[in-house]
Amino acid sequence: MERILRLTVQQSDLRVDRYIAQAAPDLSRSLVQKLLAEGRITVGDQVPRASYKVQAGDEIMVRVPPPEPIAVVAEAIPLAIIYEDADIVVVDKPAGMVVHPAHGHHSGTLVNALLGHCPDLAGIGGEQRPGIVHRLDKDTSGLLIVAKNDAAHHHLQSQFQARQVLKTYLALVEGVPSAAHGIIDAPIGRDPQHRQRMAIATTTSRGSREARTEYRAVEYFPNHTLLEAEPVTGRTHQIRIHLAFIGHPIVGDRVYGFRKQHLAVPRQFLHAARIAFSLPGSGQPVAFTSPLPEDLAAILKTLRQAS
Repeated sequence: MERILRLTVQQSDLRVDRYIAQAAPDLSRSLVQKLLAEGRITVGDQVPRASYKVQAGDEIMVRVPPPEPIAVVAEAIPLAIIYEDADIVVVDKPAGMVVHPAHGHHSGTLVNALLGHCPDLAGIGGEQRPGIVHRLDKDTSGLLIVAKNDAAHHHLQSQFQARQVLKTYLALVEGVPSAAHGIIDAPIGRDPQHRQRMAIATTTSRGSREARTEYRAVEYFPNHTLLEAEPVTGRTHQIRIHLAFIGHPIVGDRVYGFRKQHLAVPRQFLHAARIAFSLPGSGQPVAFTSPLPEDLAAILKTLRQAS
């Protein structure tokens, strides 16, 4: 059902798209621009140009159509929901689940599951889809925040951009780092030799981006160390690349780690164990935790018994 939004400008010299996006935070600026192009926004009885600057007294009407269905099919896939409200869902993603549908993964993804789980999904950018603000690799388990509407999506994106979201991962690495605590500061870019991979890059490399990871040793074993890793930035495969860069790749990582693994593990030992942020609706600070799943906990049990 179409939603009608009416706004009266008190005082402003903003472009009409910026003004509406600020006055109605549940509408993203990209969606507002799309509605302008479709003639669904009027000032008085005229459709304004995108460059029009609103003036005091302007009466703006915005006609927001219902979210368009997308090609992704809703599926009844069980999910471990840690927290849910009208704005967000916090999911404990299992290893082996892909977040987004892509080539070779058209079903069984987290997005498929969320479409099946959320009857109150308002959609993002005019489409009936969940708002994925950060991702986990297929074989990484743990906590993931998902937005249900544009306002929550924008709020979470702003927190990530301001580095106000604290994420803590547990990683079992090869060897024993020389320092129990450290910060790895090395830019990451696309690997020029293998375009499907990322790699440490020089600051002058095209497309390279700043990347910083802080780590702390949690538990030592003769040939391995359990670390807490906190990515300050959020680059693709950042923790995996950074730990391999200092000579201590993640156990089970066959892309950035050793080709011949020293431990028989089913996947990379990386788990998103804790996430802290502010709720979009209330601004209340929250933190959620996820225990190690059974497959990773069993590896630690074996190492402790051997020690």
